[in-house]
Amino acid sequence: MSTSQDFILLRDLNQGRRASGLSVPSRPYPGLESFGVTPFADLPPEPSVTLERLDAADLREAARDPDVLSVARAIPTRLIEPASRSTATATAATAGATWGVRAVGADRSRFDGAGVTVAVLDTGIDRAHPAFSGVTITEEDFSGSGNGDANGHGTHCAGTILGRDVDGQRIGVAPGVTTALIGKVLGDDGGGSSEMLFNGMEWAARNNAQVLSMSLGFDFPGMSRRLVDSGWPVELATSAALEAYRMNLRMFDQLLGMVEARAAFNGGTVVVAASGNESQRPRYELSAAVPSAAQGVISVGALGEGPAGLSVASFSNTNPVLAAPGVDVVSAATGGGLVAFSGTSMATPHAAGVAALWWQAIRQMGIPVSAAGVNARLRASCTLNGLAPGVDVLDRGDGLVQAP
Repeated sequence: MSTSQDFILLRDLNQGRRASGLSVPSRPYPGLESFGVTPFADLPPEPSVTLERLDAADLREAARDPDVLSVARAIPTRLIEPASRSTATATAATAGATWGVRAVGADRSRFDGAGVTVAVLDTGIDRAHPAFSGVTITEEDFSGSGNGDANGHGTHCAGTILGRDVDGQRIGVAPGVTTALIGKVLGDDGGGSSEMLFNGMEWAARNNAQVLSMSLGFDFPGMSRRLVDSGWPVELATSAALEAYRMNLRMFDQLLGMVEARAAFNGGTVVVAASGNESQRPRYELSAAVPSAAQGVISVGALGEGPAGLSVASFSNTNPVLAAPGVDVVSAATGGGLVAFSGTSMATPHAAGVAALWWQAIRQMGIPVSAAGVNARLRASCTLNGLAPGVDVLDRGDGLVQAP
């Protein structure tokens, strides 16, 4: 490589401190003792993500740096576009809870997500929407397009997780959540770059998010097209894009490992992501896309209502961990009111909301709550009841996610 290029560097800021034998001088996180951690335990991983312009010599030097855990070329990211939209309004919607809230049993649960911190990495949020009344929202823009949500995707997803009732319609699975971290990692056009996503994940972990919801994916075709448009031969562009995809997957896994390692200090983070909308059943089926396919992520497939019961949506990718309502999902619309979207993007916030309910439920049992424990309950409580006959296990995973 003769010229400099943009690379993402993942560092652990505490790596050198641990190597030098330093320990925590005072208890930095509440409740450490309940996880078996003493006030003088090792420092937790402290991820840092930077975008740097490096040449070949810089890359070799980065590889020798003990604090650098992973290096990757930036790759485009994109929201998982809704498979369909409709202009549903509050007057057109059915009074009471949406069908998705009812299907996951949130309307029958005595838990509402109170005391749980939820992070949504998406296109931002319309914080003035009545659905978010009473919620303490912390926004952080990683896209460069400014806070807010001119796209509508992020507002819709956040509404399904924690939205309050809108004109008599319950849209939120966990309406008791009062603390939301909204990381804008996609611009108003729905596009972004992987360093935006990694920075958003690092920010959410640093702010002790207990549930993290992502309805987005790495854009391998977009990376290849970008290289071709800049003059690369198609074959070389495809190979370079594949290399970048692989590097980013490894960095994603490394960052998730750091988040998991922090569980001994703060309980960790349940990470939920959309499996993707690329399938075209019955002719074409594609497997869950990255980042939902990464180890430790709860990938979510989409279900829709039908005369024989709930069935997997024609667009929903295969091999999810579990499934949730994702067709004609009514939630908050940017600028006010309600709108119905379909997609695994809409299924994901249902599962994230249920994760918040389980986090609250386990905590009320009087036992230490952790991301691993919530993940286990989330999967073990899935049901096949209500699914149409013949739904393939590869399409629905453990089954329909259920509230405690």
